[in-house]
Amino acid sequence: MHFAALAYVGESVAHPDLYYRTNVAGTLVVLEAMRAHNIKKIVASSTCATYGCPDQMPISEAATQIPVNPYGRSKLMAEHMMRDACGAFGLGVIALRYFNAAGADPEGAIGEEHDPETHLIPLLLQSALGLRSGIDIFGEDYETCDGTCVRDYVHVADLASAHVSALTRCEAGVFKVYNLGAGRGASVAEVVAAVRAVTGRVVPIRSAARRPGDPAMLIADPSKATEALGWKPLRSELPTMIEDAWAWMTKYRSSAGFRPFPPAF
Repeated sequence: MHFAALAYVGESVAHPDLYYRTNVAGTLVVLEAMRAHNIKKIVASSTCATYGCPDQMPISEAATQIPVNPYGRSKLMAEHMMRDACGAFGLGVIALRYFNAAGADPEGAIGEEHDPETHLIPLLLQSALGLRSGIDIFGEDYETCDGTCVRDYVHVADLASAHVSALTRCEAGVFKVYNLGAGRGASVAEVVAAVRAVTGRVVPIRSAARRPGDPAMLIADPSKATEALGWKPLRSELPTMIEDAWAWMTKYRSSAGFRPFPPAF
């Protein structure tokens, strides 16, 4: 299973070289290592960012892929390389196009944290804990229900179950791809409201300009994954994802500072 990548849209715009080196050249190294050691199957992390700004929602796997930032372009190139390796070397590849991963292990063993943190839900929860003075809302003038970006959030536990199913369904010489999303969207403003409701805390927000490379709306059509993998997102309701993330964060974080914590995804 190939998870290694850089995945910050804004950073990819500022430093595209890092993204092509890691996501494209890095995937080539993985494919070369597979051939050297006679490994015939791979399940690889891809992304909805390969679609860019599709005309229709929800997004199916057949949608045209026109990424609008170097991150999406680098991951699309990685898909092309794996597809070509299927035909040339007989590899069995399943690429899973994640939408917005969220939540935490329901048992509290693993949670989400990045350095720097850019993901909406952990940023909001850190603000609720008093670890931040507030967060910026990047753009409130999109053509959406409330002017803020809409994303499809999918629980990390649901993503994990999809990988387990995919690993048994790789076929030699065949490239397959599946969307992994809940099949519904939540706006930034709706996520802010949900975090306030779950935590019962004040979460300050600030208006900021749009970030380059951010599509207004990304919502998955996950029906192909349901049919082919027998997959169904079971914990991807927005309150559930926030509750799991909040439970992990309150266990390992406090307003007084960071505590030791287990691995983060």
